[in-house]
Amino acid sequence: MAVDLSVLAFKALRRAFFSAEGQPIEFELGDKRNTQDDPFDVKVFETLLGSLPNDTRCVRAPGPLVSPDMAVLRPNLCRELSKEALRNDATAAIGIEVKKLERSANGSIARSSGLDYNSTPPCGTIRVYDSGGAAVDLRGFYLFVCLERGSAAGFYKLTALVLCDGDVLNADFKYYIDITGERTKSIGVGTYGDGANRNRPMVIFANPLGSARLDHAVTLIHPADDLADNEMAAVGTVARTIPINNSRATFVCYRDARDRVATFDDLDPFPMPTRTERTSGRGRFNLGLRVGG
Repeated sequence: MAVDLSVLAFKALRRAFFSAEGQPIEFELGDKRNTQDDPFDVKVFETLLGSLPNDTRCVRAPGPLVSPDMAVLRPNLCRELSKEALRNDATAAIGIEVKKLERSANGSIARSSGLDYNSTPPCGTIRVYDSGGAAVDLRGFYLFVCLERGSAAGFYKLTALVLCDGDVLNADFKYYIDITGERTKSIGVGTYGDGANRNRPMVIFANPLGSARLDHAVTLIHPADDLADNEMAAVGTVARTIPINNSRATFVCYRDARDRVATFDDLDPFPMPTRTERTSGRGRFNLGLRVGG
């Protein structure tokens, strides 16, 4: 039976970025060539590309601002399966979106209580397209890392890593499609009618590294409870409350079998600040003086 591709990816990343003892391995990254260029995304892609079996490929996004950042797939299996079967088969294909975080001066993960996902909500099912332009839905995974500077210029290290099924963050595929689908621009705005408003949504969802349990660790979070093997052990669960019916969705946390920890069962461990429907206005420019009588 084919191995879940998220398991292959997780093991490859664990080997590449951490020692057998679980300590970060420093690595070199080139400079960004432009605003959208991301050397770490390239590093992840090259790591997976160089470690996957011969029957498995890793494909990068065709350009910037395209989600996911990469896909891992078994081409032969993808050709054999129906689109409906492919949608739920993580042994055939998965998408991976990379999210990099920094560590604040106080040692905590930056943006721990909510992370910007720009105009693409996270989801356990994501949409890509085949070579003929037809829509194909796959399992979506999200790679969260804390990227810190290493001991020399140009070198870096990861001090936390989570690869999680997107359903941990959001399982509402309809919402995902509503946000990522075609939108209507407001055109002809402004005094001279030459302005336009893209009406672009900006979404914020949870950041798993905001959980102290997942910081300073290397974890795969997956809905399946049967992925443990001689290299990887189940170490706990993360459950999330679904407010609409007060039910729970439960996911299993896996780590390298050498990373011994006490088992845990955490309910709603991701921090979330109090939010209101009102948005804040633009920042105010202060002249520094009082005007008028």
